[in-house]
Amino acid sequence: MNKLSILALAVGMVAAPAIAADLTVYTAGPKGLANDLVKDYQALSGKELQVYQATTGRIIGRLKAEEARPVADVVILASWPAAMGLQREGLLHSFDAENSDKLRAGWNSDNQLFAYSGSALGLTYNTRLAESVPTSLKTYTEEEWKGKVVIPDPTQSGSALDFISGFVANDADKAWELFSEFEKNGIDVNGANRPALNQVINGSKSVVVAGVDYMGLAEKQKGNPIEVVYPEEGTVIAPRPAMVLQSSQNQADAEDFVNYLLSERAQKIVAGALLLPGRSDIPADPSRPDYDDIKQLDYDWSWMFNNQASVTSKFTEMFR
Repeated sequence: MNKLSILALAVGMVAAPAIAADLTVYTAGPKGLANDLVKDYQALSGKELQVYQATTGRIIGRLKAEEARPVADVVILASWPAAMGLQREGLLHSFDAENSDKLRAGWNSDNQLFAYSGSALGLTYNTRLAESVPTSLKTYTEEEWKGKVVIPDPTQSGSALDFISGFVANDADKAWELFSEFEKNGIDVNGANRPALNQVINGSKSVVVAGVDYMGLAEKQKGNPIEVVYPEEGTVIAPRPAMVLQSSQNQADAEDFVNYLLSERAQKIVAGALLLPGRSDIPADPSRPDYDDIKQLDYDWSWMFNNQASVTSKFTEMFR
């Protein structure tokens, strides 16, 4: 049996039979990083992990479906507000993770949510279509950019919702005025992060606003004509939390895996995947801006969590 059991189950497919494993991990990826971390941990620990990889939304849906008979031990999400939802439902196990004191400010919530990595939301553009792009979001309301810009759909992308909610939390009046001008200028709201980025890679759009930076940086590293910059107004850096479920029957092993994620060894693997390491003492890959190099908006995750439904509804109605 392969030690790495990756379940790539599409919606509507029958779940594969359970495979004997020491630990079950549900992760929102990214896929390459998740695979590297799991393989490395298995080699170090001798434990066998069963892994389900999907979007944050699908993972939340799977957890709901399994409420009567929980399966997952560790959950890793790409959305801090989604994890806050699990936390507020009382579904998470508390423990003092090793090296959690080295996490960035606010990236450990009550010893239940441990942000082992993060991603900033930026402006990802095709350098064949634009040698450079303006960093002020207001510029994309101008005629020159009409029909050339896409934003991931916040109903399909938690990070896009974080970006939109962050701007509303920072200054609601200015944010809604900006989004209204975006709509008037023909900015598309289309797809999750990867489909939106693909439109820029293939040249059908010039820029994706609220693009997940590590995805664009990875395409640039592959040699594609892609560059990433950040809004001069500021942006949102989205922590990606790992957590142990209270229902886990393998909590000691689950804690050990989260401890591994916060280890120097794992954090360097995170950096190599072009994400921001969760620990403040581990630098980002030298090819990308580090945490302190990126201007952030003034936003509050609790406000964003409490208002995500109303923000999503207003935004999608605006672009309908």
